[in-house]
Amino acid sequence: MSETHAHSAAYVRREMLPQEAPPALETGAVKWLRENLFSSWLNGILTVVSLAFIWLVLSSILPWVVQGIWNAESLSECREIRDQLYGEGHEVACWAVLGDRWRQLLFGFYPPEHYWRVVLALVVFLAAIAPVLFESLPRKMLILTPLAPFIIFFLLWGGTIWGPLAVLLGFVIGWAIFTYGSPVVGNLGGTVLAILVPILYWLFIAGPIASGLGAILPIGLEFVASDEFGGFMLSFVIGIAGIVLSLPIGIFLALGRQSDLFIINKFSVIFIEVIRGVPLIVWLFTASLLLNYFLPPGTNFDLMLRVIIMVTLFSSAYIAEVIRGGLAALPRGQYEGADSLGLDYWQSMRLIILPQALKISIPGIVSTFIGLFKDTTLVVFIGLLDPIGFSNAIRASTEWNGIYWELFIFIGLCFFVCCFGMSRYSQYLERKLRTDHR
Repeated sequence: MSETHAHSAAYVRREMLPQEAPPALETGAVKWLRENLFSSWLNGILTVVSLAFIWLVLSSILPWVVQGIWNAESLSECREIRDQLYGEGHEVACWAVLGDRWRQLLFGFYPPEHYWRVVLALVVFLAAIAPVLFESLPRKMLILTPLAPFIIFFLLWGGTIWGPLAVLLGFVIGWAIFTYGSPVVGNLGGTVLAILVPILYWLFIAGPIASGLGAILPIGLEFVASDEFGGFMLSFVIGIAGIVLSLPIGIFLALGRQSDLFIINKFSVIFIEVIRGVPLIVWLFTASLLLNYFLPPGTNFDLMLRVIIMVTLFSSAYIAEVIRGGLAALPRGQYEGADSLGLDYWQSMRLIILPQALKISIPGIVSTFIGLFKDTTLVVFIGLLDPIGFSNAIRASTEWNGIYWELFIFIGLCFFVCCFGMSRYSQYLERKLRTDHR
């Protein structure tokens, strides 16, 4: 091709055109609307119908919420204020019940002068669990984690400080026996002794030690009985205790169900199937009514402790099946790889098998925890006043007889915040542990 022809060719360009902005339909909010709401004629019709339905619902609910009355001493006073502001018969919310009874909804009958103990216990719990949930925090904070249950118990119930310390000593004894006794009697023998010796210590020695030290040095806080617990405080105590205790028990039950040892395997299978086969409300009635028949006469077994035990056992059975699904999802090569490295059973489970199985089981575990936390409202049927129980008590009073939605909306929002937080953390943990690079 000659130089003259090359210069006259239409497709030869010596300078670039300036960069143009993308079309308006392919950027920003317009693009999002086209792709998500109006991608087809059917999608567009459904979008319009959905927006109309949302508008219909919000136009009915929002005025009731926004125009609600916050300052009143009773439902009748709320209605008087409503009639003066909006006219007789106008539907508005009476949020004043929350301002008047929020302490009962949150703390139950807990003494008001000791609310600081409940708040401090919540702060201790959050500080103790934070380094477990987020590894970016300083590892030194983990020192508080094993001590937090004893501190929280002391803050909430009070009494002598020597009781929690005596119980803590039992765990120290068990750890020492397992650490220094296993090389002598073997892992199985060390494990059995590390369980039996602390139990015997708690049954026969811990009480006299705490009583003796309490008589010599009466250090402690004012005792608050479990009967005074209620509201969301009660739900948090039962829910958190059940969640924290059911996870390790569920792991051991899942391992026991897969064990080759006949007794351990059959015990795990029977426990899981029996617990899962009966509704939680039946177990709660068992804890409330029937358990005392099997205890020695005169035994005072705290009702809240019985409920925590039953809720923990119920949740651990479900956790065991969730984790067993994670164990079954692992390929056989993972077990064979652990054996090829010369690891014993507990080393292979701790270092290779369980981390992968727990990662697979995260959605099921968190779903079980959310269900457990919501199921704490069932304790209302055995006489414990959780938020639902207190809402019934509030509605039975002369001041607020006839109020419904305001209390239930507040309770529902509080449960939603807690459950949504657990759900979001599980999603964060799944993204963090993802290894498929998708």
